[in-house]
Amino acid sequence: MTSKIATEIAATVLTTACAAACAAIPAAQVSPSPIKPAELQLEAKWDKVFAQCPKVNHSKITFVNRYGITLAADLYIPKNAQGKLPAIAVSGPFGAVKEQSSGLYAQTLAERGYLTIAFDPSFTGESGGYPRYAASGDINTEDFSAAVDYLSTREDVDPDKIGILGICGWGGMAINAAAVDVRIKATVAATMYDMSRVTVNGYFDSLDAEGRYKLRQTLAKERTANYRAGRYNLAGGVPDKLPADAPQFVKDYFNYYKTERGYHKRSLNSNGGWNTTSAISLLNMPLLSYADEIRSAVLIVHGEKAHSRYFGEDAYKKLKGDNKELLIVPGANHTDLYDRMDVIPFDRIYAFYKANLK
Repeated sequence: MTSKIATEIAATVLTTACAAACAAIPAAQVSPSPIKPAELQLEAKWDKVFAQCPKVNHSKITFVNRYGITLAADLYIPKNAQGKLPAIAVSGPFGAVKEQSSGLYAQTLAERGYLTIAFDPSFTGESGGYPRYAASGDINTEDFSAAVDYLSTREDVDPDKIGILGICGWGGMAINAAAVDVRIKATVAATMYDMSRVTVNGYFDSLDAEGRYKLRQTLAKERTANYRAGRYNLAGGVPDKLPADAPQFVKDYFNYYKTERGYHKRSLNSNGGWNTTSAISLLNMPLLSYADEIRSAVLIVHGEKAHSRYFGEDAYKKLKGDNKELLIVPGANHTDLYDRMDVIPFDRIYAFYKANLK
């Protein structure tokens, strides 16, 4: 017997003995984690910034995401609906609540025959999650998939006909969700931001590596200060008074979030804003990494005069396939696509969903 063969036999015997010894230790009995919705305090009366439609039934519902956070949503169902309906989950803008733009989109699509929900993302509005007013590219992408979980299990929804719609920062989250969740058959990103890009590069890609390092220093100091104080400080929403030299897009935000047009008491942008360390997770998580692998249909809608237009155009360039569309709305700015019923191209959005949720 050669030394090589002897070594191989010895190794085999040792491996078998180790396997037998390991197999003798039974696995600990670990129970699966139950999906348990938390009880949320939900406003009973209609408190949206838009009028209620008499053609649509409205109610409040909750569902749970994969991290155990219970989310609150408004459910809109067309009156006299029968059978299994196509469904759409809507969220955004970034720092808004479901009583604002997302609810308007959801109700309008319900008028056209879809079962829809508009939900508050984790940590915001009436949804659960602690600490409050935090953002996470991972968790907020998951929020869309959790909405699909809920819709897929409703008896009045066709699980093969589910779409999503994200507005502003949730447009990027929606595309990110479509890249990972193949149950999503059609995605609309309206007046979208890529929140990871704007966090890492600043507006209009003006931030360089040195600027990012200074941002990391600021965030690191803020974490320490928060922990020492025992609270998560808030960064502030849209200011109550604008400086004379405020950029036009900031004035546009003011005209929506700080006036009767769009103000809501639970809206982050209308009030205290996000917590001061929310940017940390977005610094290390590029949202659209696998957008080029999305096989389902995607429609990106942007305003011609929107300061954020470059996010939508560049996201569209990443997409592949003949079921991807970019629609530029003539003359529209970023916030026109929040609530301007004469500007939002609902006919095109409806036609997109009708063609792809079939």
